[in-house]
Amino acid sequence: MSGFGSGLREPYGRALRDPTRTLYLRDAQTETRTDSVRVEVERFLAAADAGDEAIVADASGPVLDVGCGPGRMVHAAIMAGHLALGVDISETAVRIGQDHGLPVLQRSVFHDLPGEGEWGTVLLIDGNIGIGGDPVTLLARCGELMHPEGRVIVEAHPEPERDRVFMGIVVDDLDHESLPFPWAEVGAERLRVHARRAGLTVVREWSTRGRAFTELSRG
Repeated sequence: MSGFGSGLREPYGRALRDPTRTLYLRDAQTETRTDSVRVEVERFLAAADAGDEAIVADASGPVLDVGCGPGRMVHAAIMAGHLALGVDISETAVRIGQDHGLPVLQRSVFHDLPGEGEWGTVLLIDGNIGIGGDPVTLLARCGELMHPEGRVIVEAHPEPERDRVFMGIVVDDLDHESLPFPWAEVGAERLRVHARRAGLTVVREWSTRGRAFTELSRG
C-alpha cells in the first residue's frame, strides 16, 4: 500500500518540486472527480502563516510534527524557541526539508521514533488526522508519543460532522495518478468521539481563518 500521493507517477513529489502543478485528492473508487479536494501544496512549501505561528507559540516543547511535509511547522516551532522534529514518509518532502537544514526524518509515525513518550506537543496539521485511514489508531499512537502532560493538536475537517474513511488517490492537472492509500477526513464533532476511544480528552477547540483545531490530552 502506498503513502499519500506516492507511487505510479508520484504526483505529490512532482508537485513539491514544481508547485505550478495543481493536485487533487479523491476517492479511488469514484469514477467522477466531483468529490475531488484541492491539495494546497503551495501552503506546504510556504512559510508558516499567523495561524501556524499561534499554534507553536502556545505549544509545549519539544514538538513533533507528524506528516511534516517539507517542514513548515517544524521551522515555525524552532523559531518559537522549541526543540522540534518532523516525520514524513515522502522522500521528496523530507529531502526538501533537510536541504533547508531542518530536522526531519523519512519515517512512518507507526514505526519507532526518537523520544517516544517525551514529546510535549504532537502536531497533526494540514489534514494529517487522515494518515492511515484509522483516526482512533493514529490518535492512540500520538498519545503514546507524548509525555503524560503532553498535548496533541489536530487540524480537523472544516465540516464538524465529517467522518469519512476511504481509499484515496492524488491526481495532478496532467492526470498523473498516485497509488491508492487509506485516508480519513474528520470534523471537530466526530473527532471528540474518536479521541475518547483513543483514551484522549478534548482540552479546547478553536477556529481561525476557516481552519478548525482541537487540542487533546490524555484522559
